[in-house]
Amino acid sequence: MRELVFLLEERSSRAMLESLLPRCLSAEVHFRLVPFEGKQDLERQLERRIRAYENPHARFIVLRDQDSHPDCSKLKKSLSGLCEKSGKARHCLVRIACMELETFYLADLEAVEKALKLDKLATHQGTRKFRTPDKLGSPSRELGSLTKNRYEKVAGSREIGKHLDLENNRSPSFRNLIAGIRRMENELLALTV
Repeated sequence: MRELVFLLEERSSRAMLESLLPRCLSAEVHFRLVPFEGKQDLERQLERRIRAYENPHARFIVLRDQDSHPDCSKLKKSLSGLCEKSGKARHCLVRIACMELETFYLADLEAVEKALKLDKLATHQGTRKFRTPDKLGSPSRELGSLTKNRYEKVAGSREIGKHLDLENNRSPSFRNLIAGIRRMENELLALTV
């Protein structure tokens, strides 16, 4: 079975991907979402989970928030090292949400407006900070403030994922995630199963 396995820091990532992936992936590629209980749990179990996964046709995407980690590339290298130890590194891809998952949402305020049924939220997209949301210090706080606390992490992520524009490039980390998903999908579709 052609399978794309997402190893996720938390349930909100799962909720967003549950509604985004059916719009993104071919019906021939199945996906599995594996949320952990935060970044420490993800890092503690990552190597073992990948090594123990029995489907030889599976490909893995690790998604974690940068949060307060000072260096995105060092964080990615550390997670890639765990994938390397699993013995399946060539089937793994690491993606970092700079700074948080909510950055993806702030890059597409039209999706947030539709999902949370808010008026005129998308008009803020042209302001400086929402043109390059990967540079914001606390995207979740920004999103809460912008939506007057209507955004709720898991339910909000599920609804927003239904509307995110897959071609949006205001967030380089979102663009890299989508490009990575497509690359792994193409790898899987090229397999003779």
